[in-house]
Amino acid sequence: MKISTKGRYGLTIMIALAKKYGEGPISLKSIAKEHNLSEHYLEQLVGPLRNAGLVKSIRGAYGGYTLTRDAEKITAGDIIRVLEGPITPVEILDDEEPAKRDLWIKIRDAVKEVLDSTTLDELASYSNDDDQEAYMFYI
Repeated sequence: MKISTKGRYGLTIMIALAKKYGEGPISLKSIAKEHNLSEHYLEQLVGPLRNAGLVKSIRGAYGGYTLTRDAEKITAGDIIRVLEGPITPVEILDDEEPAKRDLWIKIRDAVKEVLDSTTLDELASYSNDDDQEAYMFYI
């Protein structure tokens, strides 16, 4: 399964909104600028996310987008399905050998499990411990 730029940038939008959740609407322009992405492309991606009920738009001078619910209640799977379609890493054929067909099903189920168990809140609050500064101890 290959995630296209639609899925990648869609996750970028949603993570940015999750990080600012509760602070009011966030403009796509600010997200595009912060991540060095095309604002026009982000506008194309936010439509399906809005239609799926994951984000809502707020008009006006201080308008933008917000999540429709808490980031803990939105999964990576929700976002990827909206932008990429069904999660099917391998096409499962009816006339395929049972052992191979079961392998493809296990792979599909494992990918779904990872995407459906990873919340937007986890992605937004992720920190790589390797990047944190080491503690300095003086004796």
